[in-house]
Amino acid sequence: MKDLVMLYVLFFKMGSVCFGGGYAMLPILERELVTKRNWCTKEELLDYYAIGQCTPGVIAVNTSTFIGHKLKGIPGGIIATLGFVSPSMIIITILATILEYVTDIPVVTYAFSGIRICVCILVLSAVINLWKSAVTSKIGIGIFIVVFLLSAVWEISPIIIVISAGIFGYVFRTVSDKRKEKESK
Repeated sequence: MKDLVMLYVLFFKMGSVCFGGGYAMLPILERELVTKRNWCTKEELLDYYAIGQCTPGVIAVNTSTFIGHKLKGIPGGIIATLGFVSPSMIIITILATILEYVTDIPVVTYAFSGIRICVCILVLSAVINLWKSAVTSKIGIGIFIVVFLLSAVWEISPIIIVISAGIFGYVFRTVSDKRKEKESK
């Protein structure tokens, strides 16, 4: 029970500073879960993060669910998720009641401008970290270029892109592993 309370508190803390969505959250998740607590490896976190992007819902919440489940099974997944979303529910409820009264106040407008800039930097940091971990070969660069063109230039559905990249990655890795296996014999 103590572990579940600790899990809830940690994810509550992370959820309370989750500005800018899942991409902005990746550096915080990495610091708290990989660096400080060693609850998962960076590769596992990126895998959970990738799966979280492909499943319905908020990326950071999905990732929290996966981490909680890894640590404490189904109860851990539920507790981590509740911990992560609780601050948002509380803050949104409070903001919804007062937002219409404060949106025209200059200090609030300026604060939101600063927060947007901060979120951009956090997203950029997440992209750089993902790049360093995910694009590690010529084939990775090739997949990146194709996916970028498909999504940015031709606006192909992200679902089709993710499934295709997953299939291509699987096929390439399987062929590559078989080739290495033959060479080692």
